[in-house]
Amino acid sequence: MGSSRLEDALAEAGGWPASGRILVLRPTVASDLAEVPRDRAVLVTGFRPDYDGFRDRGWTVAEAAEGNFAAALIFLPRARALARALIHQAAMLLPEGAPIWIDGQKHDGIESALKDVRARTPLLAQASKAHGRAFGFANLGAGTFDGWRALTHEAVPGFVTRPGVFSADGVDPGSALLARHLPADLRGKGADLGAGWGWLASQVLSRSGVKALHLVEAEAGALASARDNIADPRAVFHWADATRFRPPALLDFVVTNPPFHVSRAADPALGAAFIEAARGMLAPPGQLWLVANRTLPYEEAMARAFLEVRQVASDGGFKVLAGVKPRFRKR
Repeated sequence: MGSSRLEDALAEAGGWPASGRILVLRPTVASDLAEVPRDRAVLVTGFRPDYDGFRDRGWTVAEAAEGNFAAALIFLPRARALARALIHQAAMLLPEGAPIWIDGQKHDGIESALKDVRARTPLLAQASKAHGRAFGFANLGAGTFDGWRALTHEAVPGFVTRPGVFSADGVDPGSALLARHLPADLRGKGADLGAGWGWLASQVLSRSGVKALHLVEAEAGALASARDNIADPRAVFHWADATRFRPPALLDFVVTNPPFHVSRAADPALGAAFIEAARGMLAPPGQLWLVANRTLPYEEAMARAFLEVRQVASDGGFKVLAGVKPRFRKR
């Protein structure tokens, strides 16, 4: 088996520092960690499924970075603003002279990141392989990357977002369609699965009959934005994988605009998992309100989960489906 691009780049620069903790920012469960010393690594991710996956495998994992580090490795995310924020964060946390390594795929913007970093600081080494690149540089301080820090951004009046969250620059058209077709008399206790930065939840909470709403979101940055955006005491916030979340008691309704991508590929199974999770958290007369891309085949999953299913609306490439009376599953 051949060497990886990170292995080649590290070898050219003399490897990791002899001692000290290694900060690993934004790894995914699919990331190649073969060159990362497990006993010295602290994996930092705000995506709950990855957090849980690494913890279950025995890695030291954290939602936020704390303490001192001798080196850093960033797995480049696709969102450019988030990638820049992670580089700035590493430069703030590490002492001057400490190596910062970045690994990523071409389709996620690694070549642009290389160009942007090289314009600000010399490189220690780089290697290209398997449609991607790894490169490193010695930290010259956070000032090297002024303007790259993570800042909140007003997506629409009264709502802020953070770098890398879904639909960070405005309300997602699917969520807007779902909000327009939610019943005016929606009532009881409910959940918003994949709540994002809270706009759809705010529309649900505008119904006076809603007693409580659980905002369930796997991205810590999105959930932090939702906390900033919603002060309603009926809102309860959960950093959790929606497919594994269990409410304290059965719910009257669930709303969701579920994600449908894993990496760059559409994966209808992810939305189907949201539907099945909703079925399991609803009371017998409960209802699910879901919006999805019109091409995604969720009707079959809805029919497996609910006794009554109907399409409520279809517009602009999206559809709204409603399921009522969840089917009982024998254990």
